[in-house]
Amino acid sequence: MVVCKSQSELDKMRRSGHIVRQVLDELRAMVAPGISTMDLEKLAERRIKESGAKPAFKGYYGYPCVLCTSINDEIVHGIPSAKRVLKTGDIVSIDCGVVLDGYYGDAAITVAVGDLVSPERKKLMEVTEQSLYKAIEKVKIGNTISDIGGAVQEFVEAAGFSVVREFVGHGIGTKLHEEPQVPNFRSRGADMRLREGMVLAIEPMVNTGGPEARVLEDKWTAVTLDGSSSAHFEHCVAVTRNGPLILTQ
Repeated sequence: MVVCKSQSELDKMRRSGHIVRQVLDELRAMVAPGISTMDLEKLAERRIKESGAKPAFKGYYGYPCVLCTSINDEIVHGIPSAKRVLKTGDIVSIDCGVVLDGYYGDAAITVAVGDLVSPERKKLMEVTEQSLYKAIEKVKIGNTISDIGGAVQEFVEAAGFSVVREFVGHGIGTKLHEEPQVPNFRSRGADMRLREGMVLAIEPMVNTGGPEARVLEDKWTAVTLDGSSSAHFEHCVAVTRNGPLILTQ
């Protein structure tokens, strides 16, 4: 069941989204060689608590942290650790979610570590973020879920990269994950038209190599099967009569 939100509900989701964005902006500024992913985790947990919100991820199906921090070939769901120290040339994807007054916000960024990131990784981050905004342009009443995924896939593949299939975006609201699923590729078969009040967490996950993924023994961290680099960007976006409304801007 897809739950469409009222204006008052969207206002609550904007407040959740604003907290997520503030946390991610501060984490982006903190990323540097020598910083551990647990350092990022501790700052995020402190800021979320100070905001009056609660972390969306910690405890979700047993996940142990408030952030997902995924480095280089890690696609999503990397677990913060004091042993994972960022190095010059790395890229790190940071995914953060909160719940405030019963409504969720969820967003992700990928950040370069230091000034010596390879041209390929720089292009990967640029293309992934741009593909997110190409997708957001399709968030209009009457368009379809496949229009969103198709926009990501076409832009990414034209740039010479690949889109992860195993993990997709999702609806969001009073639950972290609601219907519908939002693939980052044009799916075949049954499709869904966008209706006013739908809220979608759109999150391209893009690899420099092949699209295949595997999950590590920790049962959370997803990595590229071929060891290539991966990037991840995410926004929560509402379908409105005036076009897309980014709630995590």
